[in-house]
Amino acid sequence: MKLSFKHTQIACYLGYVSQAIAATFLPLLFVRLGSEFGFSISKLTVLITITFCTEIFIDAVCPFLTNIIGYRKSMVFANICSVAGTAGLAVFPYIFSNPYTGFVICAVFYAIGGGFDEVLVSPIVEACPTKNKARAMALLHSFFCWGCAAVVLFSTLFFRFAGIQNWRILAVAWALIPFVNTFLFMFVPIRTLEEEKGKGRFGNMIKNPTFWLMCIVMICAGASELAMSQWASAFAETGLGVSKTIGDLLGPCAFAVLMGLSRVVFSRIDDKTDISKILICGAVLCIGAYLMASLSGNAVVSLIGCCLCGIAVAPMWPGAFSMASQKIPNASTAMFAAFALAGDMGCTAGPSIVGFVSGAGDNNISRGLLCSVAFPALMIVSLIIMNLHTKRKNK
Repeated sequence: MKLSFKHTQIACYLGYVSQAIAATFLPLLFVRLGSEFGFSISKLTVLITITFCTEIFIDAVCPFLTNIIGYRKSMVFANICSVAGTAGLAVFPYIFSNPYTGFVICAVFYAIGGGFDEVLVSPIVEACPTKNKARAMALLHSFFCWGCAAVVLFSTLFFRFAGIQNWRILAVAWALIPFVNTFLFMFVPIRTLEEEKGKGRFGNMIKNPTFWLMCIVMICAGASELAMSQWASAFAETGLGVSKTIGDLLGPCAFAVLMGLSRVVFSRIDDKTDISKILICGAVLCIGAYLMASLSGNAVVSLIGCCLCGIAVAPMWPGAFSMASQKIPNASTAMFAAFALAGDMGCTAGPSIVGFVSGAGDNNISRGLLCSVAFPALMIVSLIIMNLHTKRKNK
């Protein structure tokens, strides 16, 4: 069977599903890990911080490593690390005297895999011979959402019928997806942005004010999305007092499904659409969603806020990538790495701030979520400044 660029895109879709597993599965277990191992909310927060700090490091070094070993070997290595980190959750905590050490090692492994995925799958898809780049990018990023939704849905069903005490079996099962993708990336055709557009000078990019404004947008996109998705399960279970099954289905699962559907809708836009206006509208809705979730005091209204947040953040990450490709000439892998680095800084800051503020306020997660309003607000300001800069430049 001859593999085509369609198979390359499928491999990239599965890469984002693997990243979704790494980002979503462990937070579903936060309450369980607290009771089974005695982990405090601050320790669980540190696990999130370690995960995304590792991804930030990988974002920084990935372009240099990829130049040495190439895209294919990098993606194969990424999936191997994802397998080790996800399946390792069932093993590593039980072979160390301190179980927390095992969880840290797993977090580092799957964060390495996620970091390579974050940097490389977007430019790989961008370089595939497709007509509508913005549509392809939005569709690619929707698979992160579908992965998150699938993890929450099937994990919830597993916990309901097999018991949450058997979560280690499920960890090994989820590791099968990056395991299969390891072999797929060994054989699919891979084209680079440099082959399609010519290599742009990174030095010229960092002199462009738009580059730095896009970095701020990426930070805000990551923080706005992950602050809710990482804490929605624990917030629903402990803050709203609903059962774990109901909380997971109406919290992180609904969040992911609506984000995925919104990204599919976003993928229908054409290349002439002003993406900045879509992002501003999303940021405004995001502010409203966080306020609903954190201030309503009503479980139903708060869960609706969680769901609306999924719609609001949907266009932020893929939209920012597409805007950068349009506005910055000869977008290279290094540029995508820089934006992934900025995005992961937001992914680290968002849930970490929620966790630390919540821990300082008697484990009140509502207080932490309320602080997250600052991220979409900063995105709006950055996009307005960028639009004003573009208008001056075009006069």
